[in-house]
Amino acid sequence: MVMQQVRQGSLKQRVPVTVITGFLGSGKTTLINHILKGQHGLKVAVIVNEFGEIGIDGQLMISDDEEQLVEFNNGCLCCTVRGDLVRTLEDLTQRAELDAVLVETTGLADPAPVASTFIVADEIKSKFNLDAFVTVVDAPNLQRNLVDSHEAQEQVAFADIILINKTDLVSPEAIVKIEQQIRGLNPIAKIYHTEFSVVDLPLILGTGSFDLEAKLEVDPLFLDDLEHEHDAAIGSFALTTNKPIDMNKFMLWMNALAQEKGEDLYRTKGLFYAQGFPERVVFQSVRMLTSMRRDRLWKPDEEKLTQLVVIGRDLNRDEFTEGFEKCIVSGK
Repeated sequence: MVMQQVRQGSLKQRVPVTVITGFLGSGKTTLINHILKGQHGLKVAVIVNEFGEIGIDGQLMISDDEEQLVEFNNGCLCCTVRGDLVRTLEDLTQRAELDAVLVETTGLADPAPVASTFIVADEIKSKFNLDAFVTVVDAPNLQRNLVDSHEAQEQVAFADIILINKTDLVSPEAIVKIEQQIRGLNPIAKIYHTEFSVVDLPLILGTGSFDLEAKLEVDPLFLDDLEHEHDAAIGSFALTTNKPIDMNKFMLWMNALAQEKGEDLYRTKGLFYAQGFPERVVFQSVRMLTSMRRDRLWKPDEEKLTQLVVIGRDLNRDEFTEGFEKCIVSGK
């Protein structure tokens, strides 16, 4: 039903755009993959903006001939690459008849400037329609994120739809408190509970939930072209190697780092060329919670690389580089 609604809308009206936002590690990419799995046969453009020099999320996304993926790693959609977003959307409409656009912002994006781009940019406002802002929140870390980050607060306050994700990792009592916190910032958004970002698609797509007047009540200045400044203490760097990694050493090192720097180590994510594994190995951490899983097999013509992105506050790159190099298998 959602697919039919979106398809009809794309033929008669502007292309609907769903903006997926949420703080670092909340589950945005997982949600997009869930959407793509359920949207067979539609021409969907996915725009991914990552806070880092290497794009990991785009490499983890499901893709087929019906999807077009565009990645921005040279800045944040809410500030430095807004012009790139306008040009990309124009280009996409010239290349294909789109049924829908999904935009994944960085975990540190302020949603208001992203929305204003679709409303004030003459080049795209006649062709695209903001359908909804969907914010994914990380249930175990929401309280800490709201304290640490103004952007996390804005993402919740600005949302049309909020997914309280990772509910399997917290108690029912904690979920009640999380809802109360959310309602303190946003009394009108629809709230759904999810695990692994799984939600019925009609609840988040084709809802027509974006309301300009309601957004202006939240932020009367949001249509003004204001500079959005990120916290200078928060940075990102990437560690790479074409040699295999000893995953036992790596996990011991990362778990120790998470315990030591959990308050400042916001997010790590990477694809690994792991010793003894025929597949790519995906590693992710959100503060002190770490996970590792096997991904697809390496392709015969694919260069085997490890790429790890680290995001946090006042982190010492040299210290991380030294620890990372100790996990590389010698002699390979």
